[in-house]
Order: sequence, then structure tokens, then C-alpha cells
Amino acid sequence: MATIHHQWSTFSLSFLILSVILYQNRTTNISPPPPNYIIVFRHYAAVDSHRTYLESALRPEGWRWIPRQNPAAQFPTDFGLVAIEDSGVVDEIRKLGSVKYVSLDMSYKRSLMTKDQRCNKKVGAFENGTKHRRGKIITAMSFCEAEEDEESVGNHSSSVKWGRELMMQRSQVTSMFGTEDLWAKGYTGAKVKMAIFDTGIQADHPHFRNIKECTNWTNEDKLNDNHGHGTFVAGVIAGVNSECLGFAPDVEIYAFRVFTDAQVTYTSWFLDAFNYAIATNMDVLNLSLGGRDYLDLPFVEKIWEISANNIIMVSAIGNNGPFYGTLNNPADQSDVIGVGGIDYSDHIASFSSRGMSTWELPHGYGRVKPDIVAYGRGIMGSKVSAGCKRLSGTSIASPVVAGVVCLLVSVIPDRERKNILNPASMKQALVEGAAKLSGPNMYEQGAGRVDLLASYEILKSYKPRTSIFPSVLDYTDCPYTWPFCRQPLYAGAMPVIFNATILNGMGVIGYVESPPTWHPFDEEGNLLSIHFTYSEIIWPWTGYLALHMQIKEEGAQFSGKIEGNVTLEVSSPPAQGEKDPRVSICVLQLKLNVVPTPQRSKRILWDQFHNIKYPPGYIPRDSLDVPNETFDWNGDHLHTNFHIMFNILRDAGYYIETLGSPLTCFDARHYGTLLLVDLEDEYFPEEIEKLRDDVVNTGLGLAVFAEWYNVDSMANMSFFYDITGSWWTPVTGGANIPALNDLLAPFGIAFGDKILNGDFSLLGERIRYASGTIIARFPRGGYLHSFPFLDSSKSEATQSLLLTSGSTKADSPILGLMAMGEGRIAVYGDSNCLDSSHMMTNCFTLLRKILDFTSEDN
Repeated sequence: MATIHHQWSTFSLSFLILSVILYQNRTTNISPPPPNYIIVFRHYAAVDSHRTYLESALRPEGWRWIPRQNPAAQFPTDFGLVAIEDSGVVDEIRKLGSVKYVSLDMSYKRSLMTKDQRCNKKVGAFENGTKHRRGKIITAMSFCEAEEDEESVGNHSSSVKWGRELMMQRSQVTSMFGTEDLWAKGYTGAKVKMAIFDTGIQADHPHFRNIKECTNWTNEDKLNDNHGHGTFVAGVIAGVNSECLGFAPDVEIYAFRVFTDAQVTYTSWFLDAFNYAIATNMDVLNLSLGGRDYLDLPFVEKIWEISANNIIMVSAIGNNGPFYGTLNNPADQSDVIGVGGIDYSDHIASFSSRGMSTWELPHGYGRVKPDIVAYGRGIMGSKVSAGCKRLSGTSIASPVVAGVVCLLVSVIPDRERKNILNPASMKQALVEGAAKLSGPNMYEQGAGRVDLLASYEILKSYKPRTSIFPSVLDYTDCPYTWPFCRQPLYAGAMPVIFNATILNGMGVIGYVESPPTWHPFDEEGNLLSIHFTYSEIIWPWTGYLALHMQIKEEGAQFSGKIEGNVTLEVSSPPAQGEKDPRVSICVLQLKLNVVPTPQRSKRILWDQFHNIKYPPGYIPRDSLDVPNETFDWNGDHLHTNFHIMFNILRDAGYYIETLGSPLTCFDARHYGTLLLVDLEDEYFPEEIEKLRDDVVNTGLGLAVFAEWYNVDSMANMSFFYDITGSWWTPVTGGANIPALNDLLAPFGIAFGDKILNGDFSLLGERIRYASGTIIARFPRGGYLHSFPFLDSSKSEATQSLLLTSGSTKADSPILGLMAMGEGRIAVYGDSNCLDSSHMMTNCFTLLRKILDFTSEDN
């Protein structure tokens, strides 16, 4: 399946981006306040009506209604906020007929880089090993002073140099998009209502012509921006100062102060502010923030509602680059315009997060994000009181696009806007008008660099229609269609999944009238079999179309290209004044490379099914050497944080397929090696039995790269989750060693619970062994390689084997090789050196040697 799954945990484990108080001493006797809960109702009503309903249905003790004094109070609402001391009250509330669901009120802590921090620094849960921060851990919507950011990108000059060159050549980022051409035509953003969700703005700031309203949604009694981020964002969008011009100087600015001076916010604050934006008919909304938790249900649902009410949302994709699988929410949602950052040389900014989306893993495949990229380095904007400065970050690239969007909205006359413009039609104009960059792939740049004038031409003649993004999947277009262009299709392989987005500019709701169809251009195209999964109901404005592609067995010897189109018919209800439904046929063009089925020894099967990632569970980071990251959240996929390994194996002539189902669901006779890397899930007894038979009797090679597992260390990584009022402990270590030991028990192999760190040389390469484990049991007749390492386990006790009987001991055995029946097995205690996100000394030579060993025909 490639569809997005929403499986919301009743005990909020799935909401774990984690609002935390991390105590250095777990014995501290602090009585935390009771957690606050969001009660989402099935209908809108006055606040007092919801409160009266709860009071009449619940016992009076154990809970307390929390008043919310903000501008949304004058409008009906769909939620209430309560403090609950007795957890039993939560169950009572869930049973009420008018209650849709109950969710914790998540707190967010946004980190802003200081001037002495690098823009490309990875920011996560901890700034260092001892300093702790309160608040929901979210990707830093960081920006830094451009003068401090001197990192070179690619082979071009430093940001200081190119920034100064830009200032000498073109003093404004607006000039890079040709905004003067639209200004000359009279399009300046007039009568466009722009909502800026940030740190606020000074109401009488001299850089702005049209500040309509400033509202405060925090628990602080203030309106002005005491930090500067909100003012800067507003300046990029609408500033009129000659030194830092914005894109749409006449736009109507509505400043929503949703962050405190300490950069803290809560989901409930956002929900009220979003409801107010809906009630006051905003046109565009900029959100220069994001987090890793796409399972914060009230927040995600409210974003859908924002879109359904025809508000075009623009959001930053995140600053966790250059690592893959780091997209932030809500920019990763299909109805939101997710923006990545580039520099003025059209290189992807090192800090810009990149694809694919990870909602769909492990069973499906992610969507292309970001949607587009825009300049995000050294952008000029307004200071808090007066003057200009340069800043960098995707939180700056986002208002660049928001300013472009405001300018484009003003192109359409008032009376026609709501009939033509919506989140889908605006995204169509942006992605179809974007300039594709020559170097980055689609999971780095999306459709490419935003092109204001090209999008303007599209909107001038726009008629409501449906389209697919991306509209072309061309295996010959490398590197843009990476990873698909790196590995051709062949018969007998696991399905290759591509997940496209349906953009329905005809209406907020649409229906797929019949299953998509494949139309090959020639006879060879009939060798391609495509299974489709898709959104039968498209809402709001967007859906998904996933292609599961395989070459039929009769194409086992075919070599060449297959071309054709996939078509999809979508209908939407008639618009106001129309009688007939709106109907549109959209097309996805395919051009695929096909080769004869490779020999078994060159085929590797990657187990994706047994990977668990954050946020569905508290899965700790793999490398304990990385102190500023807490969670294992990048997807653990061949095309996310293991993408360098994927490229290297392809260069070595291997073909790598992805297993998205249990080990009982593949034919071992087709593969040289089953590759198990950093897995966290359990194995069924049937899987254990089948794997033994596959190795011993079928000749399947098995290569296992484990990780750390130590109960004391896991306990030490516990934290106090202030919303639930309880301690949280990792559900596993870097890998699920007990489960791996169950899987390997039939072979007489087991890992231990030491956490080893160190460097060693093997096969002519110096390799970093970071937070790996030890081989605690290995059969006689195999080969064990041992090296001296530092034991960094929290427990000072001697080695405690998870499986003790029959084990052989060595100082630090980390690599084991053996033949087992018809097959061969290799086990290695660490996977960090294969992970692209850890930037460690690689062990790819070792990996290739292991695969050469395990896949060798016996």
C-alpha cells in the first residue's frame, strides 16, 4: 500500500514529538501540573455551549475547563481545552456522543540559531549532552545572520562573497523574480489578506503600508514582536523600505502572534488562531515553522480545514538538511505549498530539508517534497523597529514564496478569485511554471525554482482542471528522477512504487470516476504491469496516485525503454452558477528503462518492513555520538538516510529491491542476499522458520548490520513528558537486538548488550564503530573479527548476554562470517557507518565485501 495511514494512538504515543522536561536526576520530587487536553467536538458551537455540555455530562471532580481569552472567542469553535487530573475522565469524555476525539495539547519549542551558530548545524532535542530544553521538540525553524554563514555550497564561493556580490548587482531578492514587471502592470498585492503566523509585528512599523490587524494568541499580554522573526518574515512579503523591499507592498497584513518571547507555543493556540483565520476569510497564510510530528491529529486536521476553506498555506520544509527524510509538517502535507531553500547560484542550500515524505513508510513510498524551492540564503528583510538585515533559512524561503503567491493572487480580479484561485490551482501555477534546476533531484528541489512570471502567464489563462505532480516520470532524466533513473526495472522484482500527488483545481472535493489506466505507446509497453492505489475521494483539493510497477515474466529478457501515459479522470460538483459537474482528465507520462533480469548473486533484498521510525514510537537515535539528535526519524529507507549506500551499491553493479512485507512474502531463490540494517520491529515465528530454510536449503545469503541495545542506557535516555505526567523510555535501543537474536537463534548467533565505540582499520579503510554492539555468540567453524573498543554502556557491570547459553567470548568481536548449509551469513554490530545522515567514516568497502561473500554462489 502507498496510501497515507492515520493510526492514532489512544495513549498519544503517536504524538511523540515530545513536549518534555528533561530532568538530570530522575529522583527529583517535583509535582507537575495536570496535563491539558484538547476536546475536539463534532460540530462548531459557542464556547459556553461546549462547556455546558461537558459539565452536564461529566462528574465535577477530576477535570477543569480552561478559558481561552483571544480574538477567536467571539466566533463558534470546534474544540475545548481542559485540564485533567484523573485519567479516567479522559475515557468518560471519549464516550460522549458530541466528542470526536481527545488529544493532548502539545507544546512546541522553536529553536532559533544565534549568530555564532552555523546555518547548516543540525538542531534536535539537545544542544549538548547536558543542557535540556522544555517544549515540544521541533525542527529548528532557525535562521542565522547571513554574515555569519560562510559555508561554501558545492564549488562556489562562500555565502559572504556571493551575498556581497548580489548586493552590488541586485540589491533586492524581488529583482531576481522580475517583480518590477508585475508592479508596472499595477499588481502589488492589493486587497489580498495575508496571515503571518509568527512572533508578531509592531503595529506602527515604518516598513509596512497596510497592517490591518495584530492579534495575540499566547499567554503573554503583548502584541509587539520582541524577537524579530515575524517582522522579518513580514518584510520579505510586504516591506516597502528601499533597502529591503517585499514582493507585495500593498498586501493587507494580519499578524498572528503565536509564539511567546521564549519561542514556545501550543497546539491549542494554533487551533484558535487557525479558526480565526477561517472566520475572517484570509487569502494566504505563511507558516515559517514545522515539526517532525505528522501525527499531531488536531493540528493536521486543522491544516486540512484551512485548505478546505480556500486559504492558500505556504510553509517552510525545514532546516534539517543536507539529510534526507527530514521533511517537516505541515509543509509535507499535499495541500500545503512546501518550500525548500536555494542560494543565488541555484544550489540547494545545505540546511534545506529534503524528501521523500515518510508518512507512508514502511508499507508504501513517499511523495515528492518540497513542492518548489526559492532563495533562502542572505535574504534582506526588516528589523524589529527599523532598518534591514540579511538572514538565511527555509523559514525565509517560505515568505519569499508567500510574497510571490500574494502578488499572483492580486492578478486575478476580486470577483473571480474564489472561482479560480485555491490551494490546488495556485500549486499548479507554481509547479508548472517552476524552472527545473540542472543538478538536484526531485526530492531536493521539487518542481524547481519558483518562477513568478511563468506562473503569472499560467494564471492569466487558467481554467479549473486536475493535474498530477510530478506530471512526468522519466527514467532517462538523471539526476532529476533519482532514484528511479539509477536502477532500471526487470521481471521478477518487487514492485517499484512511485507516489504522485493529484491536484484538483476544480473543487475542494473530487472523485476518481474509474480506476487509472495505462496506455503504452507501443507493443513493448504491454510488458509493464501497473497496480494502482489512489484517493477515490480527493479532499481537500489534493489526493494521491501510487503506481506499483512490475515487468511481466515474459519480459525477462527484454532490454529497452517502455513509454506511455497513465490517465485519470476526476470529477467535482458544479461550481456556483453551474449545472453540470466539472470533469478533467489528467496525465502522468512514463518513460522507463528495462533490462533483462539480473543474475541472482547481484540481487539484494532490503528489509524495510521491520523498520519502526519516529513519531509512531519513541525510537532513539542510532549513534550516541550525535548529542544534538534524539530520535531515529529519517525513515531508514534506501532513498532517505541510506541513499549514499544505495548509490554505491548501484555503482558496484548490485540491484537493490525493497521488501515492504514480512519475510514470508518473498521467494529467496531470486536473491543473493537479504540485507537487514538497523531494524526495530519483532519477527513472527513463521518468519524465523522461513529464514532458516531460505539460508540453509535455498542458498540465500544473509547480511545483518545491528546497533546498540542496553537496558541501562535506555533507562538513562528516559525523559519526563510533562503533558502526560509520566516518564517515557525508548521502546528499543538503536536496534531491536532481542528480536534479532530470536531471528538468528536457529543459526547459533546472538548479539550482546555492550555499546562499543572506537576506530579500526579493515580492508585498507579506517572505519568508525559508533554505538555498535558485540557479537556474544557465534558457531564454531565461522570467522570472528575482534578489535579493541571503548565500552560506553551506562552499566559498569560485566557483559550481560541477552542469550547466554553456548556462546563464545572474545574481547570485542564485531564481525562474523560463516557458511550455513547452502547459504552464507555475515553479521556486523553497527550500521551507523552506512547511514548517510551520520557523516561518519564509511564502511562501504566492508559492505561490498560482505555482499560479495553472502551472495556468492555455493
